[in-house]
Amino acid sequence: MTDLQQALPEYLTLRRGLGYKLHEVGRLLTSFVAFADQAGACTVTIDLALAWATLPAKAAPVYIAHRLSAVRGFAGYLQTIDPTTQIPAAGLLPGRGYQPPTPYLYSDDDVLALLAAARALTPPLRSATFETLIGLLAVSGLRIGEVMRLDRDEVNLTDEVLTVRNSKFGRSREVLCHRSTVEALRVYADRRDGLCTAPRSASFFVSTRGARLTHSTIHRTFQLLLRQTRLDQRPGVCRPRVHDFRHSFAVNTLLRWYRDGIDVQARMPLLSTYLGHINPAATYWYLSAAPELMALAAELLERFTGEPS
Repeated sequence: MTDLQQALPEYLTLRRGLGYKLHEVGRLLTSFVAFADQAGACTVTIDLALAWATLPAKAAPVYIAHRLSAVRGFAGYLQTIDPTTQIPAAGLLPGRGYQPPTPYLYSDDDVLALLAAARALTPPLRSATFETLIGLLAVSGLRIGEVMRLDRDEVNLTDEVLTVRNSKFGRSREVLCHRSTVEALRVYADRRDGLCTAPRSASFFVSTRGARLTHSTIHRTFQLLLRQTRLDQRPGVCRPRVHDFRHSFAVNTLLRWYRDGIDVQARMPLLSTYLGHINPAATYWYLSAAPELMALAAELLERFTGEPS
């Protein structure tokens, strides 16, 4: 076993112990270490890292930059063990042209249209599952992966709380639900149990086969619902995504606070905790997601400073 082969699992164990999952990074670094072994390299150099990062033919610049970034983190760890390790500079292979996707902000009418389309799905279990899943995403701001991973014992209908375990960065949290949300979840649970008497999973939301939902199943059905509601055919509007329910929840919450004259800065840590963000800085990104939010924020700033913003 080479030094790099021995160091890689130690590095991944350390980072994962800090809450990082590193599924993709682990796969990339395994490939990099194999490339280094084949080249006879016993330490990381900038030339070695660049040679591996640029291997994929016709790959997008952002993906090449992502590959080099994975090596950069590993090299930083290795340099504490082997001072001869070279760390590729940040920005050495910039991901030119990459822009985070513009979020689609769902209106109430959009959500109602999607719920109606979901009710028309067949068979009945598929219909009930997607109607309730979309409704929960719209009113909770949960990540789609968090909803998929919910088990039945993590949906406490008595105390009106969901327990989200081992989410992003390994964090867990409790999410309080409105009574109307709890009632919708209770109706779904009863219907699910009547339609699926022998589930293959402990998952709260199940597929037509009684198994836990997968990303591919959700994506395929959601694309169908977008076509049926024509939400994907609006000119000049970004294509809606499942994750945009989370953006919409955050933006609508902030809009409501601004309009009600609530101290948004004081409330932001509460919203960050509810959404499962590590710190409020991640939540402030949503301020740029809607022009209406920016206008309200600017208006408040103008009132505070007495000067046009």
